[in-house]
Amino acid sequence: MNQKLIEFNRARRRNDLPADLRTGDVVRVTRKITEGGKERLQVFEGMIIAQKGGQSASRTLTVRKVSLGIGVEIIFPLNSPHVEKIERVKRTSAGRSKLYYVRGKSAKVLSRKLKEVPVKSRENHAEKVSDHKETLDEKTTS
Repeated sequence: MNQKLIEFNRARRRNDLPADLRTGDVVRVTRKITEGGKERLQVFEGMIIAQKGGQSASRTLTVRKVSLGIGVEIIFPLNSPHVEKIERVKRTSAGRSKLYYVRGKSAKVLSRKLKEVPVKSRENHAEKVSDHKETLDEKTTS
């Protein structure tokens, strides 16, 4: 039964969304809005304060932004057909998995608490690993 559930979740998971989203990241979510008979795209940019669902097919992100001095939170189901795309704008280092405490903090306090982390590209990491292996090989042969 458990194997069937895992296969069901894997078949329903979307592969076009970034897999390395973390709590504290600033993301830009594009979603489809239907008004009357017309459909349009709307962009919502904010910080991920919670992730729920883990590996299941019903994974959700809670994204928060402050608009005109009022905090706005939207829960996005990741596998929904209404979520067009998600792109990471900035990565910050958060020490917790749920950032519900940001609801009561100002932007100035949060900028001190959540430091921006440069996003390492996979190519740079692969180059560093191969360079490191070459230097180890040179040391062992000499």
